[in-house]
Amino acid sequence: MTFPIYFSGSISGGRSDAGLYRTIVDRLEKSGYEVLAGAVADVSTSASGEALSSAELFERDLRWIADVASRNGALVAEVSVPSIGVGYEIATARYRYHLPVICLYRPAYTQRCSAMIAGDSGIRLIEYSETSLEEMLTALIGALARISHRPLS
Repeated sequence: MTFPIYFSGSISGGRSDAGLYRTIVDRLEKSGYEVLAGAVADVSTSASGEALSSAELFERDLRWIADVASRNGALVAEVSVPSIGVGYEIATARYRYHLPVICLYRPAYTQRCSAMIAGDSGIRLIEYSETSLEEMLTALIGALARISHRPLS
């Protein structure tokens, strides 16, 4: 069975990281993970989002998180661009479904990572920079391998 990951990143908060999200999702998929990401990793999606209603997006994304939880997966979130929706998804994954959560954060991108993320000892926070993207991806795959109990790929 493929280890499922729900990938979260900013849409309404800004799409400047859409290409980065695509790179992360591509690497996860090439490493054998099943990634549910919706339009987050679609570089053609604007800050106005997908052509679904807010209720449809909410229901779909929560259904995806529930699906990942039912299959003992994890949530990975890029949190450098502050987003209320990403925070909501992280909290839902952590406290409703008890999913492992890994957050990716570039310290130079914002003044500081939210204390609600950085201060939660149950969240694995991986800090990186633009120049250490490859090292971050390696660390992410390693962290997921430990969660999923599978060999590194």
